[in-house]
Amino acid sequence: MPSISIMIAGMNHSNLGIKMNLIQELEKEQLNKLKESGQVPDFAPGDTVRVNVKISEGTRERVQAYEGVVIGRSGAGINESFTVRKISYGEGVERVFPVYSPTIESISVVKKGKVRRAKLYYLRDRRGKSARIAEKIDTNRQKAKEAPKPEATSSENESK
Repeated sequence: MPSISIMIAGMNHSNLGIKMNLIQELEKEQLNKLKESGQVPDFAPGDTVRVNVKISEGTRERVQAYEGVVIGRSGAGINESFTVRKISYGEGVERVFPVYSPTIESISVVKKGKVRRAKLYYLRDRRGKSARIAEKIDTNRQKAKEAPKPEATSSENESK
């Protein structure tokens, strides 16, 4: 019996595997280049971020800040994106940004949020105080140890 090979657009299945690996390798190279620039900080759902977006109006180009809570991240690698929600004039506005987009000038984390979920879609139904997210307190005591402590001099101790 002759072996049966799957033909997709003139390629057999063994060549298809090589082509897919090539695409993944190219994406990985581009991702490493983008990560070296150090443009994207570590942030997670629940964090409040300020995204500076390049906006072109005709011939002019300006930068507009969009500040809100990250309600989710999706995708992986170079196709990763995140959703930011903010309240503008009493209306909830959500915007999806690709993490490695050339239209994003910078991303800065304003504050870290303490949440236990990966997707915060429940915030869409909440208003006011119930829509707030508690701030994560840094439990890393290394920073406290490294900070210089004011030392009491011996003359101050004697006067007391």
